[in-house]
Amino acid sequence: MSKSRPKTYDFLVIGGGSAGFNAARVAVGLGLKTAIVDGAQELGGLCILRGCMPSKTLLYMTEVLHLAQQGRTFGLKIPSARADMKAMQARKKKIIREFASYREAALASGKFDLIRAHARFLDAHTLALSDGRTVRARHILLGTGSKVSVPPIPGLAESGFWTSDDVLDLDYIPKSVIVLGGGIVACELAQFLHRIGTRVTLIQRSAQLLREHSADAAAVIEKALRAEGLEIFTDTAIERITREQRGVTVRFRHGGKTRTRRAAHLFNALGREPNTTALNLAAAGVRTRTNGQVIINRWQQSSAPHIYAAGDCSGPHEIVHTAILQGELAARHAANVKNLKPVDWSHLLTVVFTDPPLATLGRLERELDAAGEPYVVASYPFNDHGKSILMDANAGYVKVVAEPKRGRILGAEIVGPQAGELIHVFSGPLALRATVFDLLRAPWYHPTLAEIVTYPLEEIAEKIAAR
Repeated sequence: MSKSRPKTYDFLVIGGGSAGFNAARVAVGLGLKTAIVDGAQELGGLCILRGCMPSKTLLYMTEVLHLAQQGRTFGLKIPSARADMKAMQARKKKIIREFASYREAALASGKFDLIRAHARFLDAHTLALSDGRTVRARHILLGTGSKVSVPPIPGLAESGFWTSDDVLDLDYIPKSVIVLGGGIVACELAQFLHRIGTRVTLIQRSAQLLREHSADAAAVIEKALRAEGLEIFTDTAIERITREQRGVTVRFRHGGKTRTRRAAHLFNALGREPNTTALNLAAAGVRTRTNGQVIINRWQQSSAPHIYAAGDCSGPHEIVHTAILQGELAARHAANVKNLKPVDWSHLLTVVFTDPPLATLGRLERELDAAGEPYVVASYPFNDHGKSILMDANAGYVKVVAEPKRGRILGAEIVGPQAGELIHVFSGPLALRATVFDLLRAPWYHPTLAEIVTYPLEEIAEKIAAR
């Protein structure tokens, strides 16, 4: 690749994470001359290196720890169970290395060019690379992911806060941590910190934890976290953060009063924002929202139609499997594949890996109410179900939402034991437009967790039959 004659590609991806890698894989399969540009020190993307896989590895280890500590409940004599952080980190690193090595091998397979550099736009088709070279492409996909957001809270930027990266790499047990935020990352890692033996205070600005989820589901999670011993404040206004010799102080308004909490460390879990500021998108005619999120249409196209975006940098959701769908769709659209369908957000699947976990699928009451669409809903609690009772996993419920005439499944919400696994009971039926009556014709084994879904299904069937 010479400076005078830039190499040209049919399809060039910026970012080798889940969206970018899978887009490149599809583009090559469609005959497009393809390259991935990724200047990160480690290849693999957020999910493998610093997100889904390391966090869930550690969360599962502390779930095992928590069960061991509850041995008396199950008639077991377990004298002592505590975290060995160095051993936990060693196991996490071994597992993540295996995943990352597989992705690195796929990226270096030779099916497409892998360019280890950062990129910025010179014009709508030309990119300047951090190694001094330039490249051109007919179609470009932005898959640059997201970065930690630092809201303009007085003292936050100067506080020396931890990010999720720091928490996931801990090889010792911190004495105390204040967690700012109440979203998925905040709740999951606050529980992780508490379970390894850290005193945790969580301060959330919104009126409830997990504000993207229903108030009922969030209340179950909050009650469980409080029962374990986490100190939680919701509906707050943070006034100032101060770094001191022995830690950090957070001053905030709550319940009409000014409160103060101190801890050895501060964990900023106030969210992430699109990682697009270094791309010089204006030179390419790509419009963004004020937070840097690339504005896209249903085919993943930006305001410059030959430039696509997928995953965290475009949204609307920061979820791996949807990023993959978006990236693959962009590649097919760039290759002019016929009869494409956009990503169907009515099939959205989410999981929160707290204990108990929370999972949702499809369209639920809040969205349907906003759209003025009719529905019928039923739920059933885990504290009245045989398998969950014998597991001493009684918190939460299963909720099913259906269309009121034929009973077609519209959505489901599960908060309780194994919710992230149980939600997939509804994935196939939702995609196949199945009804509650279809699901009730299936066999359900007793005693299992899965059979709990038959109770709301039966209730909905009875409501429809009575109309």
